[in-house]
Amino acid sequence: MSVNELECCESTEIHEDLLKSVTEHMPDEEELYDLAELFKVFGDSTRIRILYVLFEEELCVCDIAEALQMTQPAISHQLRILKQAKLVKNRREGKSVFYSLADGHVRTIIAQGKEHIEE
Repeated sequence: MSVNELECCESTEIHEDLLKSVTEHMPDEEELYDLAELFKVFGDSTRIRILYVLFEEELCVCDIAEALQMTQPAISHQLRILKQAKLVKNRREGKSVFYSLADGHVRTIIAQGKEHIEE
């Protein structure tokens, strides 16, 4: 669809009652910014692949790197981003650091995104 094909109003008419309803429910700018930042984290296929691996098991960096055929430093970098976004958590066991999903919301976000693209 080109810009010329977009449908627009033929005249300017402000619907005050509708705008009032919309603005009352609009989150503040900080919350909108935080939400946009969260969704940016999902904008990388490697991070999505890591999350899918963690759907199945809690794994150490070595295991994730092996499963995805990537280097440990590359995986660690992506895990750091996922952890900062509170999408994964970690725990140390001896010399290994194990990662898992932070909570059930992560699975829900991915599942809903997948459902949306399959429509």
